[in-house]
Amino acid sequence: MATLSARPDREVAVLGGGCFWCVEAVFTDLRGVCAVEPGYAGGHVQQPTYEQVCGKQTGHIEVARIEFDPAELTFSDLLRVFFATHDPTTPGRQGNDVGPQYESAIFWQDEAQREQAQAVMAEIEAAGVYDAPLVTRLLPPAHFWPAEDYHRDYFALHPEQGYCQFVIAPKVAKFRRQFHDRLKR
Repeated sequence: MATLSARPDREVAVLGGGCFWCVEAVFTDLRGVCAVEPGYAGGHVQQPTYEQVCGKQTGHIEVARIEFDPAELTFSDLLRVFFATHDPTTPGRQGNDVGPQYESAIFWQDEAQREQAQAVMAEIEAAGVYDAPLVTRLLPPAHFWPAEDYHRDYFALHPEQGYCQFVIAPKVAKFRRQFHDRLKR
């Protein structure tokens, strides 16, 4: 089970949208988000390492644990950002990142989140936002294993790194343009 917020006025979302560096970089800037932590969920290996997860045998998905204030940001709106900032139509990949650890996934934390996720997914499908059907996995709560410290704030700490410049920076720029009214000030 994911660690829920110790504060009663906050909620937790656990989302897999490809590389967790990308997911963390996007959600860090979203107003209403209090904390974002990269990690792993959904697999069978206890305390997995990045190397193990990249080995594609753990069953884990790279995820971000997002703590947010529901008075400022609803779970449904958080999911709308999630779906707009990755490709939820490609199983086991995001761009050149290929493997089961890059699945699009929502680990709902309670029935209300599961129902909201189903509703947002239906809304996106009905709107024809994508040319292909959504393959995002809607999964029950799973233990969240924090990633190693060097993964935290990776984009902010290493903007000059090639992957950050060519993959994360364009994704963050697109997010900032599309959701400029929802950015932290």
